[in-house]
Amino acid sequence: MEAQRLNVFLAHQGVCSRRKAMDLITAGHVSVNGRVVREPSTPVEFPKDRVAVDGKVVQKKSYEYIMLNKPEGYVTTREDRFAQKTVLDLLPTGLRHLNPVGRLDKNTEGLLIMTNDGELANQLTHPRYDVDKTYVVQIQKKLGPEEQKKLEKGIVIDGEKTAPAKIAELKALKNGCEFLITIHEGRKRQIRLMLAEVGHYVTFLKRIQQGPLTLGALPTGGHRMLTPDEISALKKEK
Repeated sequence: MEAQRLNVFLAHQGVCSRRKAMDLITAGHVSVNGRVVREPSTPVEFPKDRVAVDGKVVQKKSYEYIMLNKPEGYVTTREDRFAQKTVLDLLPTGLRHLNPVGRLDKNTEGLLIMTNDGELANQLTHPRYDVDKTYVVQIQKKLGPEEQKKLEKGIVIDGEKTAPAKIAELKALKNGCEFLITIHEGRKRQIRLMLAEVGHYVTFLKRIQQGPLTLGALPTGGHRMLTPDEISALKKEK
């Protein structure tokens, strides 16, 4: 393992956030090889260095990564006392310690990555990494050429313009139309609000791809572990 700053190491091992780690270190709660260290940027190398918090040795954390096909009606959260159904309810007890990477609205279906790798989760959801997310969208009316151009150039929502979107595979349905839309931002209810700005109501929304991962044939409500190749591909998105 390459040397890391002490506060980063603690965050990577799931001890606490980087900010909290800085507080613990400067307050004298952390030792390296038996000596109290108060500088968060102190380099440490695991397993060569022995790091402890309040005398308890920090063990190397085992990371887990799964893909979930979220159904409609479930909330993407760990803590919402008002939510009747959360995505954690879809997982066996042994996986309920995992956190969602980003979120899907209650009425949106599809691909949701869940992991205990907080560093990867933060980087996949940070706008500067431009991780593409593709959705299947259904609306009640035909999407006109001018409306499509506006969506592709970006729509102003709450005073801020969205990044350009990509629209593909536009096809007519008996009641409206369906298409794919790709964005890399993650603003709350972004696609629904974008369509509303050009006069359309979204009747169905499902994420089918995030970065290099595709939903494939994973059944609704089902989950699976990511393969080593998929995990490596995700980390290359950083």
